[in-house]
Amino acid sequence: MQRNNPHHDKQLLMPDLIHEFIAHHADRNPDATALLYKAQAFDYGALHAQVDAAARGLLELGIGPGERVAVYLPKQPETVFGIFGAAAAGAVFVPVNPLLKPHQVAYILGHCNVRVLLTSPQRLALLREVLCHCPDLHTVVVTGDDDPQGELPGAERVLNYRDFCAAATPRPAHRRIDADVAAILYTSGSTGQPKGVVLSHRNLVAGATSVASYLENSERDRILAVLPLSFDAGLSQLTTAFSVGAGAVLMDYLLPRDVIRAVVRYRITGLAAVPPLWNQLAPLEWPAAAAASLRYITNTGGAMPVATTRALRAALPHTAIFLMYGLTEAFRSTYLPPDQVDIRPESMGKAIPNAQIMVVDAQGRECAPGEPGELVHRGALVALGYWNDPEKTAERFRPSPAHPAQLPITELAVWSGDQVVRDEEGYLYFVNRQDDMIKTSGYRVSPTEVEEIVYATGLVAGAAVLGLPHPTLGQAIALLATGNQERGDRALPLDEALLAQCRRELPNFMVPLSVIIRDALPHNPNGKIDRRALFEEYRHLFQDDTA
Repeated sequence: MQRNNPHHDKQLLMPDLIHEFIAHHADRNPDATALLYKAQAFDYGALHAQVDAAARGLLELGIGPGERVAVYLPKQPETVFGIFGAAAAGAVFVPVNPLLKPHQVAYILGHCNVRVLLTSPQRLALLREVLCHCPDLHTVVVTGDDDPQGELPGAERVLNYRDFCAAATPRPAHRRIDADVAAILYTSGSTGQPKGVVLSHRNLVAGATSVASYLENSERDRILAVLPLSFDAGLSQLTTAFSVGAGAVLMDYLLPRDVIRAVVRYRITGLAAVPPLWNQLAPLEWPAAAAASLRYITNTGGAMPVATTRALRAALPHTAIFLMYGLTEAFRSTYLPPDQVDIRPESMGKAIPNAQIMVVDAQGRECAPGEPGELVHRGALVALGYWNDPEKTAERFRPSPAHPAQLPITELAVWSGDQVVRDEEGYLYFVNRQDDMIKTSGYRVSPTEVEEIVYATGLVAGAAVLGLPHPTLGQAIALLATGNQERGDRALPLDEALLAQCRRELPNFMVPLSVIIRDALPHNPNGKIDRRALFEEYRHLFQDDTA
């Protein structure tokens, strides 16, 4: 595929479109390692050729400008080729989490009118009964060497990936600019079906360059991608790596120890994870080789328990820890610099480069230091809205509080729904989601605050605090936890030990009314604890309680 600005000096051109990062580094340093998967390795020249082949295949299928291409695969090379190949063709990529069930996949394919689906034979077999509900789908491309077998309801044709690429003849891509849609990422909503967050090329490029700037990424980095590529933070591992010509390693892990082994094997310099994974990794033994190679680690997808942060600091004393906050609607919003982690470990930091973060009250006025308010994000990373959902878009994407009244064209900002507070030095602290705040006996309680006390005991691998309906208290606090297998030296049963700690550290109204120990906590496709599933499971726990 031709570059968008072929007359620019290839050494000076900074890409405007997300797939151009790969072409840019294929021009500059084609032999540099770009992508690793198990024993496979692709340099930037080879990666660009694979992306180009996928783009040509889509164009030969007749993909139109801005039409949607879904990729329903685990993390493997074809996933990357399909994602960036769709962008290079001028289409829109829709990465679908491989953990989703068939009916969930069918909803996404139908909701955003997917035209081409890239998947595996095993996943296609699971989807056969539901693809009839996806009327816009005309082609399924299947990975592997075997030819697809049997007719497929709801699709005009099924192609082998090899033939899909090999049969393509060169043809021009649809012209795109940075304001055009590049991706739709589906994220769990507070109610009902998931929402499709629409991201432009500008959003993705700005996010990659902003994150790479404060992480000080360079072509010398090698980043381990363990988060789902359908999750904004997971996709960011690729876009950030490709923005600077670094290498990315694809990995779907089975056990937390596998992550540490991969750090050693591939000499990983950067690792991003969510709190449930960090909680499992922190108490494990980190070999000297892992500690030596890891230049930085990052946390996103929720507040990192302070006890976990301290355990990681002890295990990786020379590794920089970046605590980050983001939302799919704006990719990343804030980060805490490593030199502040020991000083203010509870903080989510300040705005990332090229973003403004405001804390506003219910009237849209800037809150004073110490006054809780809603986090509002403005800037180049603000998404275009929710696909085919004007009502939810209007709820979350609203006029920026910083918008000059004299300017008739309104700038939209993302109103996150997250309650935060700013200190006198400008550092932000997460309070809670507005709809997660527990109100019990007239008091408002942050689940995060209770969870911090529980994690600080070192006795749990995971914890979730819920506010459940109660006939007299309004809501009662329930603690769901899994035990830390590394700590088997308890004098008390785990539920009693946790309750005793809460009673020691918290006022009475914040002490859980019930502590439930489980073998495991459910996680959503992005790796976060699925609080909504837990709420539905335990919502009637106190139904007959008159305490």
